Amino acid sequence: MALEIERKFLLASDAWRDEVERSVPMHQGYLGGQGVSVRVRIAGDRALINIKQNRLGMAREEFEYPVPMADGLRLMKLAGGGRVEKTRHYVRRDGVLWEIDEFEGDNAGLVVAEIELDDPDQVFVHPDWLGAEVTDEERYYNVALATHPYSQWSQA
Repeated sequence: MALEIERKFLLASDAWRDEVERSVPMHQGYLGGQGVSVRVRIAGDRALINIKQNRLGMAREEFEYPVPMADGLRLMKLAGGGRVEKTRHYVRRDGVLWEIDEFEGDNAGLVVAEIELDDPDQVFVHPDWLGAEVTDEERYYNVALATHPYSQWSQA
């Protein structure tokens, strides 16, 4: 069992782009579940099944397992509802790894930075390019973006 402690932020600028170590295109589809999100993810040349507790907040149970690419592609076809397409950029800053998701398709224009922590109270340096925290806003969760994409959000 693994507890993921993750915080999400919007970006205040594009200055993070100069610090990108690597980028990986990702495609996600959701397979459903009661109390959990079950997704298949194609990340570059890897396929993964991910099961994550479906609740708000920075600490949630999460399990992730590699699967053969052929299985991942077949599962992606079975995924109901919407999909999430993004490029994940990896930025290492002040001893921590930031994952910056730049969304595509119906979520184009949305960029979210995530940091995984060892403890909910862990202190970390906030880079200048970091904007408002959105950890507790459900609409920024990938599972929500799959069914209610950024392009459909009202200006309010």
